[in-house]
Amino acid sequence: MDRTSLADKAYAAIKKDIITCVLDPGSQIAQSQLVQRYDFGVTPIREALKRLEQDGYVQSMPRFGYVVTPINIKDIEDIYDLRLVLEKSAVRLAAQRASDDQLAQLSERANFTYRFKDRESYLNFLEMNNAFHVAIALTSGNRKLAETLANLLNEMTRIFNLGLDLRDSAEEMRHEHLALAAAIAKRNVEDAEQIVEDQITSSRRRVIEMFIQRLDHKAMHEIGLPGLTGQTG
Repeated sequence: MDRTSLADKAYAAIKKDIITCVLDPGSQIAQSQLVQRYDFGVTPIREALKRLEQDGYVQSMPRFGYVVTPINIKDIEDIYDLRLVLEKSAVRLAAQRASDDQLAQLSERANFTYRFKDRESYLNFLEMNNAFHVAIALTSGNRKLAETLANLLNEMTRIFNLGLDLRDSAEEMRHEHLALAAAIAKRNVEDAEQIVEDQITSSRRRVIEMFIQRLDHKAMHEIGLPGLTGQTG
């Protein structure tokens, strides 16, 4: 196997653990630790880290290795504010402009879910979630809007993942997506905008709640107190 292939595999493995928060936001990682953890050589790991830094997943710290790019409350709030603006515009335009065939395809795309506490299932869900919301934006006929939303959703993947671990909301979220697709299919702009606003508000609340719990757990662990395991329901 050539070096490039190994570097690609190392990149994919580390990125997966960053996205699913197996590697916690803000945690320090050393190249030597990653070599042992992922069973790749020094060169593929080094090249993977350079690429991860370029993509914004890690930050280099001279003499200390790397840090998984932190997430803070302000980042979460800013991103959700922007998502609300973009998605309300997307569903409004989609309801007004989409063809009947496009609307039928949206309804088919809306039926997806995940298995609680299953990291692999989370990744599949997040990919389908991004694809569903981008598909809505594409049916609006505004490609720039779709591209901007796609970039934002990719940036939000780690943030979304935090919320999935709070409680099992799989069926609730599936019904939300089905309801949104149905409102757009009926070309009911007011209902579609309200549904997407409710979805985003609920997602924001889940993410912030889980983020605060993780911070509390980390602080208690650092001072030797019992954590918050089992208190996320």
